Order: sequence, then structure tokens, then C-alpha cells
Amino acid sequence: MFPYDTMLFTAVQSTPQNVADVVRVLEKIESTCAAGDGLKWFNGLYLDVTRAVQARVDGAGFADPAWMAALDVRFARYYFDALKTALTGGATAGCWQALFAVRGQAAVARIQFALAGMNAHINHDLALAVLDVCGTTGIAPRHGTTHYDDFTALNTTLDSLIDAAKEALQVRLLGDALPPMSKLEDTLAAWSMCAARESAWNNAELLAHLAAAPEISATFIDMLDGLTTVAGKALLVPVV
Repeated sequence: MFPYDTMLFTAVQSTPQNVADVVRVLEKIESTCAAGDGLKWFNGLYLDVTRAVQARVDGAGFADPAWMAALDVRFARYYFDALKTALTGGATAGCWQALFAVRGQAAVARIQFALAGMNAHINHDLALAVLDVCGTTGIAPRHGTTHYDDFTALNTTLDSLIDAAKEALQVRLLGDALPPMSKLEDTLAAWSMCAARESAWNNAELLAHLAAAPEISATFIDMLDGLTTVAGKALLVPVV
């Protein structure tokens, strides 16, 4: 627990209705978290990502900007809900718990926290968010559609943000230098933003086909959480 966790809980109480609301909540979390809180480094990267989405939505950079904005908002709510649940001692997805449980572990690098959060949010939450928005808009998640093209149009921008983060966050949690020889580079290289987003879309398609079989769908989501948790814990192994 951190002394300002009640402030974080207050920050995620409201339900964002648009991308600007999401940015405001992320900014509040950013300004609240101390440098020695691993959550800060994921949240900061996610804030950069969301600002990039907002700029593209506002600049009519998508074929269907309203749909992409709705996806951005629904996606963010999964993170906010997970954080809110964890802060009240509730049971959240294992992939999120893997990050929340080690928020103050000083031997973990800032980039590890950033990517572990992205891992949980994309590999677990994104498929569910795509499915939610497709359900409310009456659009099936399918490859080769306008919405899939909009979805993948972000990949280049997101990759550049990840590359920048890998340069800027290559220090331990408290800012001290990493050991000269470590396996961190190999660990980070194994995680790909584009591959994770493509997998999320594929999983959304699969879950759409499983709509008539809720028990199988729930089992698949549990399995997805399990796999994402394993990847998250691998990303968060302390650097020695």
C-alpha cells in the first residue's frame, strides 16, 4: 500500500465518457504516484498512448473516429476498474495483480513496470473492450474491415512510443542504473505491442463466435488471464 492510495481510488471513481475524460483520469494518477511506484511508469506510458489516440481522433485520422474513441474509453475503463478493485482489496485479474503486488519493488526497472502493465491491458483487456464496443455498435469484429484497419493504423505510432520508453525507462524503479550485464534486453525484446494487439483482435473474433456458449467463453477468458499473468510475471523478474 502507498499513502496516497485513497487519492488514486478517488481518481478512478468517475466513469469516463470520452477520450478527454480518460486523459484527465490518467493525468490525475500520473500526478499522484511517486517515482518509487511502479504504477507510475505504466500509467505514464499509457497516458502517452491515449494522447496519441486523442490527437488522431480529433484530427479525423480514422475512417470511423467515433468508434475508435468509444473503444479507447471502454478499454481505459478496464484499467481503472482493475485499479479500483485492487485498491479496495478485491480480486482482480491475475495479470493485473502481478503488477499491483510489486508496485514498490526497487529492483525492478521502470520499463518492466511499463510493459507489464501494457501486457495486462492489451493481452487481457483489449479483446474484451473490442467485443464490448462491437456489441454496442452492432459491428462484428472481423479482419479486413474498416474498423480493423483503424485499429491497426495505430501500430506504427504505438511502436514508436514503446521504443522511446525503452530508451527513457532503462533504470531501476528509483532511478539508479541497471547492472551492466543483465538479461533484461532479451526479456523486453520478447514482448511486441503489434503482436499483442493483433492477438487481442483475434481473441475478440473468437469470443464473438463463442457468444452462444458462455461457459466456454468464460473458460477462454480465464485461460487468457492465466497466460497473460505468466507473461507479466516474467516481465517483472527483478534485474540482478
